[in-house]
Amino acid sequence: MRYELTDGEWAAIRPMLPNKPRGVPRVNDRRVLNGIFWVLRSGAPWRDLPEAFPYTTCYNRFVRWRRAGVWAAIMKALAAAHDPALQMIDTSIARVHQHGACINRNKRQCMGRSRGGLTSKIHAVVDTNGLPVRLALTPGEAHDNRLAGKLLSRMKPGSAGGRGYDADWIGELAIKKGAWANIPPKSNRSGPICFSPYLYRARNRVERFFNRIKQCRRVATRYDKLAANYLAFVQLASIRLWLGANESTS
Repeated sequence: MRYELTDGEWAAIRPMLPNKPRGVPRVNDRRVLNGIFWVLRSGAPWRDLPEAFPYTTCYNRFVRWRRAGVWAAIMKALAAAHDPALQMIDTSIARVHQHGACINRNKRQCMGRSRGGLTSKIHAVVDTNGLPVRLALTPGEAHDNRLAGKLLSRMKPGSAGGRGYDADWIGELAIKKGAWANIPPKSNRSGPICFSPYLYRARNRVERFFNRIKQCRRVATRYDKLAANYLAFVQLASIRLWLGANESTS
């Protein structure tokens, strides 16, 4: 996954950025975004940005726009055009780097102990094309279905999930939304459920989504102390996927 914005991608994302026509002239937004995407792709510290990118400006604008909800708003606007014929939900673990683990009360920062050590868990719902629709973050030891109700609250007809989502309440939620929860039954389930192995093959699309965003080292390994900053990088990696997909179809 490259970090530079093409002309088409910049034209698509530019109207979604905050506009500040008055005041002191500031560094070009496209230049700043390329610097932010460079950090996303390389996983390097902000101070290691190439000289072409002012690292202080890139970091400050990344945090300021995150606090203003810009990244989440862009993600929501792009995901509004998703294909709801099939929606898949799954999770992926990210190892927390030692530089991100040195914060007091890290339990409030979506870090938890699991077999892999200190980890965070990314929750994602993707559409038919494997493009992200909704994202969330929990500690690594959290159960897969902890945020299922929140992520599937806007579910549309058509869905699939892993065995970790085999729960009666999830099936009932899908029915209320007019969808069908195609989830393989657990070994301890007492009664049979309707399950299609053929449809379940499409689940590799959500796994491919995680593989693609983890090409960005800032996502594959969590270097950020704050959960909000790490989730913002996950959103940025997802935004790049949407921009690339929209440009290829235009």
